[in-house]
Amino acid sequence: MNDRSESLTRWISRRIQPGQIVKYTGGGGDFIDDARMERLLHETGEPDKEQVKDIVAKSLAVETLSLKETALLLAVKDPDTRAELDRAALAVKKKVYDNRIVTFAPLYLGNYCVNDCLYCGFRTSHPGARRKVLSAEEIREEAGVLAGKIGHKRLIVVYGEHPQNDTEYMERSIKTIYGVKEKTRHGYGQIRRVNVNAPPLSIEDLIRLREVGIGTYQVFQETYHHSTYRRMHPSHTVKGDYQWRLYSMHRAFDAGVDDVGLGALFGLYDWRFEVLGLVAHSHELEARFGIGPHTISFPRLEPAANSAVTKNSPYRVNDEDFLRLITVIRLAVPYTGMIITARETPRIRSLSLDRGITQTDASTRIGIGGYSDATRTQDQDRQQFLLGDTRSLDELIREFAQRGLITSFCTAGYRCGRTGKCIMDLLRTGQEGKFCKLNAVLTFREWIDDFASEETQAAGERVLDAEIDEIRRMLPAVYPQFIEYYERIKNGERDLYF
Repeated sequence: MNDRSESLTRWISRRIQPGQIVKYTGGGGDFIDDARMERLLHETGEPDKEQVKDIVAKSLAVETLSLKETALLLAVKDPDTRAELDRAALAVKKKVYDNRIVTFAPLYLGNYCVNDCLYCGFRTSHPGARRKVLSAEEIREEAGVLAGKIGHKRLIVVYGEHPQNDTEYMERSIKTIYGVKEKTRHGYGQIRRVNVNAPPLSIEDLIRLREVGIGTYQVFQETYHHSTYRRMHPSHTVKGDYQWRLYSMHRAFDAGVDDVGLGALFGLYDWRFEVLGLVAHSHELEARFGIGPHTISFPRLEPAANSAVTKNSPYRVNDEDFLRLITVIRLAVPYTGMIITARETPRIRSLSLDRGITQTDASTRIGIGGYSDATRTQDQDRQQFLLGDTRSLDELIREFAQRGLITSFCTAGYRCGRTGKCIMDLLRTGQEGKFCKLNAVLTFREWIDDFASEETQAAGERVLDAEIDEIRRMLPAVYPQFIEYYERIKNGERDLYF
């Protein structure tokens, strides 16, 4: 073994800290009870109308559903009742989040990885993958395009698990992104919130990321089914430790990170089981910390380079079931933000909006260095999977506006301390929507003036007129200050918020 291999082996051996698993498990099992969840799925019959009515009422009261109640929703077969659930899911979303939709961009900073996940194009044994980690200057170029030319205010930065993407690199890269400031047509563009999709980290490393100002910390369990997890993630790899990954969010909360994001990769196992796993994970966080997940994502298995699993999985989720699971998750965890990504086609993303989606990406490029190099659109050797929707942010915002939705670029709540338990309480009571409506209009005005095409501006102005009229009627006490901020933004000021 050469020095480089020995160094990598030592790095891998230090990744998992057993004491930071035992802290939560006591050395026993975890909170995902496979047998109980399987029984619920197989023994729960279709609910009657009264049961459905009671469950929907609980969702509309913004209360997390039990596993049994979630299983009952999963058992609904009647088409009319399913349509009622879809309508209820949208009603829950509107109650908690109003008619806002949040956009962001993923930024992959490196594709080196020590893990060997069978479904991933970045796995260490893939011989054709072209590996790269972005330098500070390349990160500035990528962030400059996203903030200065496209108009994004939020990113989700994605790191592989490898010494070249270690915590020190994460700290430097996040500071670099926050430091980018680009001129636009009338103001300037800047990334205001950097969310992180990263490997499981120790409490000590999470404290370091909290101190550089990360937003939401995402770690997706991929599959909650223990035996499927073992099959997909070889035991000799870091990711092969189910519990180290499962308790990532616990460590994040103990490190003082306010907002965490859950997710499952639908298509590795029975999608209904994964829905119950996400709900069980939400219950655990609520019970232990008083705070549930800030977001839930549900990426669907897509083709990846040199991966038979992505093409041949018997659990691949069809479109009808995918839309069903969105509805059920919205009803089961009614306060959470729900993210659909550009893995999906424009049609599915459009339909998902009617089932409670609150966040989505746009102008997405997942090849390393793909934003500053326009030739890298769907370069399979440089990206983790293939995209289903490559529309621009401008095109997507125009669609939203034509549907009466306002795109919010607001990040004020995070900078004003409306995070963690505070935002959970505000979301459950519907109060967060009042702050966000004001800030959504202000930030949308910024984006329209700085980035919108003529066609998108025309659609956006109609939405702004309707929103401003509603603020005038519903929030008369703050309207004078709001309209002052609005006029100042029209005159070129930026980043004014409530």
